[in-house]
Amino acid sequence: MNVINQFLRMLSPKVVVRAHCDLPCGVYDPEQARIEAESCYKIVEKYAGNEDVAFRTRAIHIKEERAELVKHHLDVLWHDYFKPEHLEKVPNLHDLFWQATKQVSKVKASTDLADAKKLLDLIDQVDAAWKATGGNEKTRVAGRPS
Repeated sequence: MNVINQFLRMLSPKVVVRAHCDLPCGVYDPEQARIEAESCYKIVEKYAGNEDVAFRTRAIHIKEERAELVKHHLDVLWHDYFKPEHLEKVPNLHDLFWQATKQVSKVKASTDLADAKKLLDLIDQVDAAWKATGGNEKTRVAGRPS
């Protein structure tokens, strides 16, 4: 039995990898990043309006979690949805994503509402790039409300 256990341990994965979808499913939408970024914005608003130390500590923690999700959703779009041929329609694509992910890091470290608003503006630009490359038609199920 010990030999079998050793053999199974050798075969077991050493690293666990997670992805948006293991198929890949082909469903991509900047709305996921937008919702999490809106959470960051609202949390910063609530943080500013509350002096309770416990509340503020919790708000910062939750904002940082939501910001990590924004970064994740942007990375999935950038690396899985967008292809080299999309650069013809959106020549600034790489710079846009670079700016957006850098802004997420700024939001994580900030309680300035202007930083959260700038992130929302950048995600709106990502959304426009997604739409310009046919994202809505290519990656979503027909019949989705607009």
